[in-house]
Amino acid sequence: MSVLTSRNSAPAADSSSGRSPRPSPGRSPVQRRTTRGLGDRVFCRVTLGAGLLIVAALVGVAVFLVWQAYPAFIADPAEVKGGAGFWAYVVPLVAGTVIAAAIALVIATPVSVGIALFISHFAPRRMASFLGYLVDLLAAVPSVVYGLWGWLWLSGHIRPLFEILSHYLGWLPFFAGPASATGRTMLTAGIVLAVMILPIITSLSREVFLQAPRLNEEAALALGATRWEMVRLVVLPFGRSGVISAAMLGLGRALGETMAIAMVLSPGVLTASLVKSGNQTIAAEIAQNFPEAAGLGLSTLIAAGLVLFAITLIVNVAARAIIARQPMRVR
Repeated sequence: MSVLTSRNSAPAADSSSGRSPRPSPGRSPVQRRTTRGLGDRVFCRVTLGAGLLIVAALVGVAVFLVWQAYPAFIADPAEVKGGAGFWAYVVPLVAGTVIAAAIALVIATPVSVGIALFISHFAPRRMASFLGYLVDLLAAVPSVVYGLWGWLWLSGHIRPLFEILSHYLGWLPFFAGPASATGRTMLTAGIVLAVMILPIITSLSREVFLQAPRLNEEAALALGATRWEMVRLVVLPFGRSGVISAAMLGLGRALGETMAIAMVLSPGVLTASLVKSGNQTIAAEIAQNFPEAAGLGLSTLIAAGLVLFAITLIVNVAARAIIARQPMRVR
C-alpha cells in the first residue's frame, strides 16, 4: 500500500512544486504534417511550372525562327543575297562566327583560370578582394565600349604585330599576308571577345576553386607538397567541371556577340588568314543589315539567326555531356 500510495502521489507532488505541465501546441502533429505537405506540393508545382515555362519559351523561339526562315530555304538561289543560295551565303558567316569564338576561348580560358587561381589561393586577402571587385566590374562593361576600344585603339596598335606575323609566319595559312592596313581583322575581333568573356570565366572559376575541400588542401601541404602541387593535385581536379562550365558559358557569349564584332571587323570575303581584312559573323551580319531588310532578305537574316540558334544549342548540349562525364571530385 505504501508503494502504491507513493506512486499515486508522485504527480500531485510534482504539481504542487509550482511547475505547470508544458502546454500542448495549437496544431496537432497530423495538422503540421498536412500543412508541410501542402507547402511542398505547392513549391513543387511552382518550380515545375517555371521549368516548363523555359521549355515553352525555347520551343516558341524555335518555331518562330523556322516559320520566318522557311521562305529563305525554298527560295530561288539567284534571289538570295550573293546569288548562290542560302547555304552558300551562311557558311562563311558560320565559319567567321566559329573562328572568332574559338580564338576568344583559346586566349581567355588559360588567362581566366590563372587569374582565378591567383585570387583564390595566392593573393593576399586585401589584394584578392580588390581583384575580385575589378573582375566583376569588367563583366558589367557594355559590349559597345569594348567595340569602341577594339576599333579606335587596339586595331591601330596591333597592326605592327600583324606585319611581323605575316612576314615571318606567312607560310602558315593563318598568317598569310598581306597584313591588313587597318588592323580590323578576325584576330583583333577574337582578342576583343577574349577580353569580354574573361571576367565571366574568371568569376565562375574563382567561385569553384574556393569550394575545394580545405581539409584536402591542408593535408597535401602537410605531406610536403608545394603550393602549386597542392593546386595541381587538389584544386584543379575538383574544379575541372566548373571550369568547363565557365568556358562554355563564355563561348556562348562569344558566339552571340553583336555590336563589338560589328564595330571591329571590316567585312569581306571568307579567308583563312587571321591578319587579313575579311570574314564576318552571323550576329554582326544580322545587326548591320536587319534595319533595311524586307521580304526575302529579312527571311534570309532570320534563317541565319536560326543557324546561330542551332549552333548555340549544340554547344550547350555538348558542354552538358562533357560535364556529366567529369563530375567534381578530388583524385
